[in-house]
Amino acid sequence: MNGPHAAAAAREPMPLRDPVAEGARLARAAAQADLALRLTGGVAIAVACPSSRQPPLGRDYGDIDLAGRRSDTKAIVALLTALGYRADVHFNTLQGERRLLFWDTANDRQLDVFLDVFEMCHRIELTDRLAAPGPTIPLADLLLTKLQIVEANAKDLTDIVTLLVDHDLTDDAAGIELPYIARLCRDDWGLWRTTTMVIERARAHATALASPAQRERAHAQVVALLERLEREPKSRRWRLRARVGDRARWYEQPESAH
Repeated sequence: MNGPHAAAAAREPMPLRDPVAEGARLARAAAQADLALRLTGGVAIAVACPSSRQPPLGRDYGDIDLAGRRSDTKAIVALLTALGYRADVHFNTLQGERRLLFWDTANDRQLDVFLDVFEMCHRIELTDRLAAPGPTIPLADLLLTKLQIVEANAKDLTDIVTLLVDHDLTDDAAGIELPYIARLCRDDWGLWRTTTMVIERARAHATALASPAQRERAHAQVVALLERLEREPKSRRWRLRARVGDRARWYEQPESAH
């Protein structure tokens, strides 16, 4: 990053206290720099979903997560440094092939950048998906990053419900792209197992959390998602792994960033 883009970032160098406002600032700066760097995680859902801004789906947000391309690592480091972040040199030296870590020391906040792949309990390839415009990764990927968490907590479940309340399931990237989710799950029994398990938990969570209209909307969206995953033809690999079922662990244990 150089020239006018660096100058623009330098005019607004300090991270904002509000993580959602800060996420929006980062997304604007990435767009101005023509850099495929997108928000993910809870802050991304807050930016993409109006229902997150008020009860009952509003919640507090902490750290900020981004996704970018490994080939853009130098540009990502330059942009975030210009925007007031300190790179964790030790972590980035060891893990920089797949993930970068930065610190907002003024607000005591962590910023993670996933490179090419979002990998926690399951692996979601993002390289080609980052070409889509907008401040966040595509909505289908955003939903999957929450659905792939085996031990999804209340905040994760709230985020899932919020996405389902605010965005339609669609056949293209205009909404939550259902064929894309179905394609990934038909080839990976483990991802299918976790996705279907967590979406049922989110439906139960909505019953206790959301307004009547939101509950009805979330329920309908969950039913539509599950029906599509059920009727999607499964690969041979999926069927072979399904025979083993829950007798063998089907997911990875997420690593700490520290």
